[in-house]
Amino acid sequence: MTIMRPEREPTVNGNVLETVRRLRDDLRKSDRKVANIVLAEPERVLNATVAETAAIAGVSQPTVIRFCNSVGCEGFQDFKLRLARSLAFGTPATHSAISDEDDPEAVAAKIFDYTMTSLDWTRNRLDMAQVNAAVDIIVQARSMELFGFGASAIVAQDAQQRFPLFGIPCNATLDAHQQLMAATMMGPGTVAVAISNTGATLAIIEVARLAREQGAGVIAITGAPTTPLINHADAVLNVETLDNTDLFTPTTSRIAALVVVDIVSTLVARRLGPAHSERLARMKRHLSHARKTSAF
Repeated sequence: MTIMRPEREPTVNGNVLETVRRLRDDLRKSDRKVANIVLAEPERVLNATVAETAAIAGVSQPTVIRFCNSVGCEGFQDFKLRLARSLAFGTPATHSAISDEDDPEAVAAKIFDYTMTSLDWTRNRLDMAQVNAAVDIIVQARSMELFGFGASAIVAQDAQQRFPLFGIPCNATLDAHQQLMAATMMGPGTVAVAISNTGATLAIIEVARLAREQGAGVIAITGAPTTPLINHADAVLNVETLDNTDLFTPTTSRIAALVVVDIVSTLVARRLGPAHSERLARMKRHLSHARKTSAF
């Protein structure tokens, strides 16, 4: 199967402030001056003309127009429209760094803002053709192996709880040696789900390669879709989140991956039809009854 690899183009699909932040270091020196002003004082730029923005940034008016084009906008007015949408959505991640001066309310607000902004970023980059390809692979599977380390292992364990509900035996192996053994013993009709936010974990790349070599279908869940992992996958679920190494916000990529797992599992359930839906409803009724009658 040929995989369409997403390119990192300066096309604005979501938050324009995050696009500016991502592209800033690659811009011309004069364009970076405009980027710095936009990121530092977005509300001021929103209410400024081209001439005023140029004066604030200390550049020429053509430079402002060039900057807008460089970040994927069709001129200054298009940029301002997208900037207004970004500000209406919520505080951009560039403004959500937690400082020692923040009180508990500010910390909570910034983490919520950052997470919501990052999920919106992920949503606008999720390739539904690849999601549907993953669903096609899963509904035909007789078993599934889920591979991941660290935070990705938590995503694997969450998926392990979901897919057996659809009649697909699942196993989330966390030990590296057992992962290699499991991948080597896979074959046609089985599915390997390789989860790596960086897409650069050598052990995960190796189990994906081995599983595919044995004839298994391979689904990659990764936040870095241009890494070697995708070369060993039949479907790539891009869960790219906003770049952030802040010590206080380590869970964003995991949340995004869990949301994508939820999307895939829901689509799989829908594909299985009414009879299976009734089985799930019956199971949930039994669980609900057990929760109400259990005594401790």
